[in-house]
Amino acid sequence: MAAGLQSSSALSTFCNALSILNSTEVEQVWSNTCLVIQALLLPVLGDWPVCSGETTAPPGPRVSRSLSLSQLLCNYDNWTDHANEVDAGLVTLCSENDGEAFIQGVCNNVQLMQALEANPTNSWIWNFCVNSSEGFIVSQFCRYETWTESVDPSMVGFCWDQDQERLKTLLCENLDFFTIVFSNVENIWLMPNCTEAPTEPDRNSLVVASCRYSDWLNMMDVTTDMISFCVQHDDQGFVENVCANATLLNKLQRNSDDVWVGDYCKTVSRDPPVPSSVPDACTQTDLALCAALDSLNLTQKVCADATVLRNLLANRYNSWLLAYCVNHTGASGGGGLGGGLIGFKPVEQCQYSNWTTALPDAGLMALCWDHNNDSFVSSICPNTVLLSLLKKEPSSIWVGTLCTTYTNFTHQNTQNKTNSAFTSSQPAMFLNFSRLLCDYGNWTDHASDVDTSLVTLCSLNDKKAFSVAVCNNTQLLKALVTNPQNNWLWNFCVNSSKGLPMNQMCSYSNWMTGMVDPLVVGLCWQQDQVGFQKNVCCNALLVEKLTSEPLNKWLSYVCVDNETMDILPQVCRYSDWKQPVIVDMTDLALCAELDPLNFTKKVCADPTALQNLLANLDNTWLVAYCINHTGPSGAGGQGGHLMGFKPVNQCQYLSWTVVLPDPGLIALCWDNDHANFTSSVCTNTALLSRLKKEPYSLWVGTVCTAYIDGTRQGRTNSTSTDPQPCLVRDLLKRLNWTCTIDFSSACQPGSSQTQALQILLRCGLAALRPRLTEHLTTQTASMLDQATSLTVVLLVALEESQMISLPVTESIHFSVLESVVLYLEKETDFEKKRVLLQCFGKVLTSLMQTGRDVTSDRFFLIKEYFRIPLASLRAVLSAVDFATVREITQYYSRNQATLQLTEDYLSTMISVFFQTQLVKDGNLFPELTPLLALASPADIQSLPPFQTYSSVIKTINGNIGSLSVEQRRAFGKWYSQAFSSLNITAGGLTLIRDTGNLIVYLPLQSFQHLSPAQLLDGMDIVLVNTLSPLQQQFVAESLIGTFRNLTAEQFRKLGNLTCLSDPVDLLLYRNTDVFSVILDDVRTCVIQGRSVTSDMIFSLFLNVSDLQSPGSLSADRLSQLAPFLPWLGVSFLQKLNQSQLNTALTALSSVPFTPSQASIIVDKVSQDKSLALPRQLQKLGSLVIGVKVETLWSLTSDTLLSSLPDMALHIPGLNAPQANAITTKLWDSPKVTGWLDKVEPLLSSTPLLCVMTRARDLVANVTSAARQAWNTQQAKTIFKEAVKTDASLSIEKFLALGSIAPGVSCTALQLLFKDQPYFSSARRVLALLRGQSVPLHTSLKKCIIEKLYNFNFFSQLLGEFGAQIALALPMTTITRFSSDMMNTFKRMIVQEPQHFLLLPSIKQDVLVDKIVQRLGMYTGEFTENEFRSLGIMATYVVDEVFVQLARSFFVESLEFLRKFCYNRNKRDIVAQILQEPGTFGPVQNWTLDTLNQVDRFLFFFPRNTLQQIPQGLMTQGRIERLFLSQHNWESGPLGALCVQGQDQVDQMQLFEKQQFVLQYFLGFLKAGPISPTLIPTCEKLHTIQPSTWSTDSLTGMSSSAFSCSLELFGQDPFFSPYQKNVLLQKTKEIYGPARSFTPPVITQLGQIATQLSVEELSVISLSELRTVSALGALSTWNSRQLVVLASSVLNHTKVSPSQLGSSTLVAIGHILCGFKESDMRSLNPVEFSKAVLWLGRLRLTCSEAQQQALVGLLSNSLAFGPMSSWGTEVFIEIGSLAAGLPDMAMSSLVEEQIEGLTPLAVSLIQADKFAIVFNPSQISMFSYEQAKAVTDAQRSLLSPVQLTALSRVLTSWDNKPLDVRGRSSGLALHPSPFGHLMVLLMLPFAL
Repeated sequence: MAAGLQSSSALSTFCNALSILNSTEVEQVWSNTCLVIQALLLPVLGDWPVCSGETTAPPGPRVSRSLSLSQLLCNYDNWTDHANEVDAGLVTLCSENDGEAFIQGVCNNVQLMQALEANPTNSWIWNFCVNSSEGFIVSQFCRYETWTESVDPSMVGFCWDQDQERLKTLLCENLDFFTIVFSNVENIWLMPNCTEAPTEPDRNSLVVASCRYSDWLNMMDVTTDMISFCVQHDDQGFVENVCANATLLNKLQRNSDDVWVGDYCKTVSRDPPVPSSVPDACTQTDLALCAALDSLNLTQKVCADATVLRNLLANRYNSWLLAYCVNHTGASGGGGLGGGLIGFKPVEQCQYSNWTTALPDAGLMALCWDHNNDSFVSSICPNTVLLSLLKKEPSSIWVGTLCTTYTNFTHQNTQNKTNSAFTSSQPAMFLNFSRLLCDYGNWTDHASDVDTSLVTLCSLNDKKAFSVAVCNNTQLLKALVTNPQNNWLWNFCVNSSKGLPMNQMCSYSNWMTGMVDPLVVGLCWQQDQVGFQKNVCCNALLVEKLTSEPLNKWLSYVCVDNETMDILPQVCRYSDWKQPVIVDMTDLALCAELDPLNFTKKVCADPTALQNLLANLDNTWLVAYCINHTGPSGAGGQGGHLMGFKPVNQCQYLSWTVVLPDPGLIALCWDNDHANFTSSVCTNTALLSRLKKEPYSLWVGTVCTAYIDGTRQGRTNSTSTDPQPCLVRDLLKRLNWTCTIDFSSACQPGSSQTQALQILLRCGLAALRPRLTEHLTTQTASMLDQATSLTVVLLVALEESQMISLPVTESIHFSVLESVVLYLEKETDFEKKRVLLQCFGKVLTSLMQTGRDVTSDRFFLIKEYFRIPLASLRAVLSAVDFATVREITQYYSRNQATLQLTEDYLSTMISVFFQTQLVKDGNLFPELTPLLALASPADIQSLPPFQTYSSVIKTINGNIGSLSVEQRRAFGKWYSQAFSSLNITAGGLTLIRDTGNLIVYLPLQSFQHLSPAQLLDGMDIVLVNTLSPLQQQFVAESLIGTFRNLTAEQFRKLGNLTCLSDPVDLLLYRNTDVFSVILDDVRTCVIQGRSVTSDMIFSLFLNVSDLQSPGSLSADRLSQLAPFLPWLGVSFLQKLNQSQLNTALTALSSVPFTPSQASIIVDKVSQDKSLALPRQLQKLGSLVIGVKVETLWSLTSDTLLSSLPDMALHIPGLNAPQANAITTKLWDSPKVTGWLDKVEPLLSSTPLLCVMTRARDLVANVTSAARQAWNTQQAKTIFKEAVKTDASLSIEKFLALGSIAPGVSCTALQLLFKDQPYFSSARRVLALLRGQSVPLHTSLKKCIIEKLYNFNFFSQLLGEFGAQIALALPMTTITRFSSDMMNTFKRMIVQEPQHFLLLPSIKQDVLVDKIVQRLGMYTGEFTENEFRSLGIMATYVVDEVFVQLARSFFVESLEFLRKFCYNRNKRDIVAQILQEPGTFGPVQNWTLDTLNQVDRFLFFFPRNTLQQIPQGLMTQGRIERLFLSQHNWESGPLGALCVQGQDQVDQMQLFEKQQFVLQYFLGFLKAGPISPTLIPTCEKLHTIQPSTWSTDSLTGMSSSAFSCSLELFGQDPFFSPYQKNVLLQKTKEIYGPARSFTPPVITQLGQIATQLSVEELSVISLSELRTVSALGALSTWNSRQLVVLASSVLNHTKVSPSQLGSSTLVAIGHILCGFKESDMRSLNPVEFSKAVLWLGRLRLTCSEAQQQALVGLLSNSLAFGPMSSWGTEVFIEIGSLAAGLPDMAMSSLVEEQIEGLTPLAVSLIQADKFAIVFNPSQISMFSYEQAKAVTDAQRSLLSPVQLTALSRVLTSWDNKPLDVRGRSSGLALHPSPFGHLMVLLMLPFAL
């Protein structure tokens, strides 16, 4: 019986559930039930009939096929008259089944739709029509002709979003409409930009779209604007289709606004319209259009033509022309009281008698008052009827005020019997606007009372005074604008002549502290958007404060992050949400917040989308959101209906026991499902208890209490206390299962059996599982687990089939996610994690998006992808799905500041995404924005073909500024794959602006197809990007060479590009305003050190007459010429007087003069102003290099110290004597240790002896000393002193030494590593040494490697070495590197290429060869990726590899390749490649563009090839550019190092090639006399090396040009002795014999001075130290010349050798070897020791006896002391002078001392002495550089054993067999069997 009752209860529940379903849903239930039963029983029962969905349908009722639905039921015409009787169900039926006709019949019939919506059940119709009809809502809302009053801001916002173009046009062209819209201050955010140049509309397409007269039968779609447009632009069609159609014409005239159409049709019947064949002509009907689009011609041809204007004004509708012409013709055209408007005749236009019938235009009234004052007053003021009409109109209310003033004035004059002021002779003496109406003084106190029309009138007729009195009066302006009708004042004042005081209005700094008028906020946003964005939008606190004012709420829209707005299209994919997809709740929230309009329309108003989204319980907040945002039509309270909300689906009460729902969902279920709510919630005590605990659902307890009480009242009273029977509880008791699960809910009346089954299963599992391991076998336990799993699967299947409603799937999701997170946190073996992340990434991501309460960081699995080892990263990321990639990029974007990821990690990540993920979906590209800067050029070029994806191109253009030039070029190359030259040619004028930044980075071959017109149009985009030199040249030549009317502003934009143009093109602008801008551009180029041709300098600046008399130049003129004065030479500067130079000193102080030129200026300037005076030295700027050493001696330490900060900028220009004079002066002061920060720029020039004397004080102030850039010898001295003070050296103490640390000895370093042999310690030490600004000494690098090599973590330290230390590794070690280590090694060199370039060439070649071998680059094509990966080493690969360089890369990257170094063989290969057919072909076919690309590579060609280049291409200007390019490369950071590493043969070969190019193409090699045109000017020699010219051409120069170039001749190292002698003779012709040479002339002679005879040298003046220094710097003197010079120095200085100071000794230089040995020994040892820093760098030609005499001075006790005590630091300091050590001392040198020997010192040791003093053991201590310096003469005298030791040093690095050059053959050694045996026995030990 009980079973029967139970079954009956279950059946009843089941039937109740089915009762709410319709027939279709019932059918679906049975179908699903059949499928479930089949799936469960099929394995057991075998074959079973299939549950087919294609069952035969029972025969239905017969339907007539001849009648459609609209004919049967949906007869919309009948609905119109009986709308209130139409059944709501019928309306729904018709909308769903007859949609198209429903839209036409209902949505497009406003009257019917509004009538239907009167029934609340039909409230959905509005949303239906909005979503179904594209233009419906716009046509209903945006009917602008009805906007006659203040418009609701929400409507304005909607129309701006949906109908922007039309609304913007009306705002910009209709002032009344503009005033109406902005009368509401909440609309101020809109403020369109009406200053943009209007684009010519496509009239034909507009006519076709608008003038469809056949559609005009529906009057609702025809607007007044549409009629006006068709009248103007399709007048003939209008006449034929409208005027000729009486029915249509009558319908149009029913609208009062369109009555004029009838008049128009009558007019055109008499006067036919203008033929349509001239659509562009400005006819009468086109006046407004002409005014808007062709204002210039309209002003000139209408306003300025009295006849035309008078004819047009005959039509009263054209009266607006008066105001227009007043505003556009200025003072000359009218305006004001005394002006006269051309064409305006008061007698004809001011017909006052007609005004009573039809009031005139406001502009006509103002003009009549201006030009006909007398008649205006006499005709209007006495006319009370007319005056009354005028006073009623806001636009003419001012007339009443005027007449009142007139009446009072007249009455007063009548009483006083005075003459009337209104006489025709004086119309404006009294009655003017300023005095009558525009009394601005009274406005200030009564601004609120000032009539708006009066403000308008004054602004039009009293514009100048109005601007001053109102626009510049902030207080008055604010007060007037408080009236919305005066909003136009902002724009007026901004555009007025005086402008608007924005700095007063927009004082953002005060906005946080005071109140800000909302109108001011709006103004500042409109007129100062850049400042507003920076000062307001970027200040969150200020935005929060301002938006607290309701009128400033619009700020929350304009201050939205642009980047956030850009991602909305990717996040808010509304169309996808109509499908059953999973959408992240955070995405929904973002769309709802930032895109509320679309969100409400496309989610809340779309039942399908809303229902799909509500399937995720996390999105239940949508219910409340949509209620609040859709209004009454969207939800209806208790009796209403929320579109998309279905209680059956959303109110799953059984799931609430697991997870409580959203508060909004609880309320909706109560409102819309009252009965089920009370029966399912109020009777469930457990659920009710949980709900009552939450504050937001406390009310549920109250309503349930009322429900239960009400229920009890209906029950019969019972006193029984027996518990209610409960099947689950009884079963648990019988089974003796105890569990903590609350099953009371299953015992409530009405509880479902599925809930009871769920509790029973959970309790059973909890009770039985612990017994498995105790009582069951493993096999049995496994079977039970399997059964349990099957049970879960069964439950999931039932739930998915909607047979039951259990949150099983959700619980499984949550449990799985929790378990995975726990596992990933605890698991340390990544290989196990890898399977999850790589194979199940998509599943885990979906769990995160659908599981509940998994938004916290502990569940955020994406962070695991940033913990993947680098080696596995590529494989894992390649397998993840799109959703996971998106999560990864978003997580990185949010947390990149805290994620500590290496560059390799991120570059690998972006590489994978580019290569694998983007191929699947190009929409991912914008998500990768944070990683774009890490993409390699190779990955960029391999991007999929997304060139047509606007989002991709927009992302690239928007982020191109954060990319490197290489990356930008790669994007350009990728883009060019779909952007051929034909696309460019046919791209149109605006191609560059349409494409954006990306077009600038196209390959040169494509970029050069841009036309000059395209470049001019896109100039702003082109110039804001980084152009290559060739692109700059192309742009300059295209624009300046093509256009002859460029403006000054365009030249300002071109800037430095102006300097690349042809001077002839620039001279066309002479005598124009543009020319001054051109001069400024070129002057800037020269100041910045950019290459400018001599022709440009001469033609623009130096080819002027005033330079013929330098002394007459004004100070301003001299300042303008300052950058070009170095081109004029010493002779020109000598002609300037002191006053000129003093006045122009500021401009001169920044010019890079030569020392000789600077000395001329300084000598003149300091004649009357001592440099010892305060600030005098600082004023010199770069001229400080011209200060005499003698002057520096006379200055005090304080004067020098105060000037040092300014001098520091120009210290590299100081010569050695000057630097020595300053440093010795400062370091003689005991206070110097307190000045370290100031003297730091000169530390490298500070003698070691000075530092040694202050070492103890420096250690005492070690904190300051540790910050300075000490050289090696100084650091070693201070370190030794520090160790004496504190012998215990820890890692922390060592690191605290800072820049002193490089002075550490190898012994101390060994002890340091021995005490702390840890990776971290070694890493910190290496980081300190690697970061030093001064190069590390060879001995220190060797010591570091030797001491660290024995540690087992040596390989891990490789990346910490840095290139400088790593390059000192032995080749045997480098050879054993793995591929990863070799990549690390290579990367360090690429990042710091300067250290590689300083290596000997043999080291460079061997090292690169080993790298190429290890990395597998030896075979196949030498690709672009391989080339770029090698960096500066790419051109050092073996020739066999280099010749395989990819030709496409070679051609496209010539500009890039020109930066590299090339040895002789590589230069030949480059020349061969350039002539290949696949590149540029034979040189005889080359063009100017080819030469531009080849550039300096031209010097790589052999002479016979150069001769084949067409003569016409190689002009003097082209050759000059080649020389400039080569010079720029040689003076660049890499080029200078390349040249430094070249031997003399290479340098001479390049020079001879340059000389041949110049002389061959200019015709010097032809027989016959030299043409005058081939004689160079002084300017030309500044750009083309003098020695490349023929000697005859140089001597043929004029005296002034030769004098100007003398210093250039003296500095050129390539002149032969013969050429120097010829130049010396020419010098004598100009300056006289040698005895008459002045010090400036001697200083300029340079190398030419070596041709002076001994006699001439004896008579030249050496009274100035700068002259001695110039001669002492020359190394080619012979011994006789040196003796004479030495004697002359002593004679002119008039001091004994012992009195010579250190600065004088430094200046003497090579002349020192001309001193007698006795004189050398008498030198002051202290002064000589201070000079040895410079002297030791010279290759002195002193004899051995002289050398020993000098070394003797250094060993003095006052100098460096005994030689045996000298450490490494002393040997480094004395340099080449160490070659003079006595034999005994040199043979006793220990390793520390040998390490200090410089290679120069080694090479200067006498050959026989070298063989004697160095034993093999000492030679083996040599460094590679020292061994390489051993000369052939020294080598030839070495013994075999010594040679072996030397060879071991030389071959230890390059890993080659011993060098046995010069060794005797000796005995021939043959291997013996015993020898083989010994090798085999020793082999295991070696391994």
